[in-house]
Amino acid sequence: MDMLVDTVCVVDAEGRYVYVSAACESLLGYTPDELIGRNMIELVHPDDRQRTMAAAMVVMGGQPHVNFENRYIRKDGGIVDIMWSARWSEEDQVRIAVARDITDLNRVARRQEAMYRISEAAQSGDGLITLYDYVHGFMDKLLPVDRFFVTLYDQGRGKLVFPYFFDGEERVQEAVPLREGTLVEKVINTKKAVLGNTADSNCPVTEPATGRYDYDWLGAPLVTNYGVKGALVVQVKSGNFSYCEADLDLFQFVATQVGSAIDRKRQEARLHHMAHHDPLTNLPNRTLFRDRLRVALSQARRSGESLVLLYLDLCNFKTVNDSLGHAAGDKVLREIARRIKACVRESDTVCRMGGDEFTVLLNNLHNGDNPRVVSKKIRNAISAPLVLDGETFELSADIGMSIYPDHGEDGDHLLRHADAAMYQSKKSRLELRDEQEQRQTSSAC
Repeated sequence: MDMLVDTVCVVDAEGRYVYVSAACESLLGYTPDELIGRNMIELVHPDDRQRTMAAAMVVMGGQPHVNFENRYIRKDGGIVDIMWSARWSEEDQVRIAVARDITDLNRVARRQEAMYRISEAAQSGDGLITLYDYVHGFMDKLLPVDRFFVTLYDQGRGKLVFPYFFDGEERVQEAVPLREGTLVEKVINTKKAVLGNTADSNCPVTEPATGRYDYDWLGAPLVTNYGVKGALVVQVKSGNFSYCEADLDLFQFVATQVGSAIDRKRQEARLHHMAHHDPLTNLPNRTLFRDRLRVALSQARRSGESLVLLYLDLCNFKTVNDSLGHAAGDKVLREIARRIKACVRESDTVCRMGGDEFTVLLNNLHNGDNPRVVSKKIRNAISAPLVLDGETFELSADIGMSIYPDHGEDGDHLLRHADAAMYQSKKSRLELRDEQEQRQTSSAC
């Protein structure tokens, strides 16, 4: 039996090894002498012990068990996938089993499953955080994981940011500088997966909050179409398990799939942004504004709060286009958009409806809030002198206002009322200007 490639072992009723063939040293790293007398369940992966004992009881009940799969911990800390066939000898009161190493077969299957699962998650409508959480859960099934995090390199600040960090529980990890000599730095700069131990990494983010442990460490670059964006990292406390080169290959494969998913998600986000924002001012466009208005109205109905809609039309804008051309007109629109945004809260919405027309949505207004103060602030900001190509221009705006629920219960009514109020403001301004011009003409005569 020592000539067989597969391992043969005999276990007594208490689960102790009484015989192990020579092939066991290749399978588990232990010589037969090191195993005789030990309880077999000590070598089984902790997550597989309960079902392994259940299968053993079935065998000891007289029912042979074929092709049972579980995981064992090797002497070097690595994990091996094993397929067992076993039966019980009533006469000798022992279990006789044959074990075959199926680690490589399972690794191929896991690669295929990883590619499918991550691709499936990447194509869902959820964001990147959901994807990272999914990958974390999936990695837990592939490898032992005590710590899992995704880190992205912010090159402008020279810092690592952590959109996802799990260390016993999901938590927020503050950004840290990318320091030379750390394992994360090695992964990002070499663009290669790294197998290591944090005792040598000098990387503060890989240290636990209290105490100090040595960790086996796997890190792989997140490679996108725009280069290496960061790293995917898993760690396990040394002494429990150990990662190996085969694990590194599998982890690199998973990180590659995640990098592709990040590309896909960012492309989706870019297209979504383009579809919902004005390309000139980067403000929400008409489509996004109507969606924001719908959500704000729903919230206002529930809370009983007011909501105000302002409709703005620039005056004298044609003068800029006629004098300096459309490129200068574009600069003016961008500056006006910036000025309007500076007058409102982050929670409010400023939109370019088209041409030189803008809308402002003021939501979550309480009794003490005065939208007319905001309207006046916007009017004054727009009226501030604007210098372009050495020429000074003074613009102004006609502003119409509608208030929920006084002027309408839905978005269409509020928009129509604000639009009508804006045109009434424009009409009054033009009539006043005409009267002033007539008085000046009469006075000159």
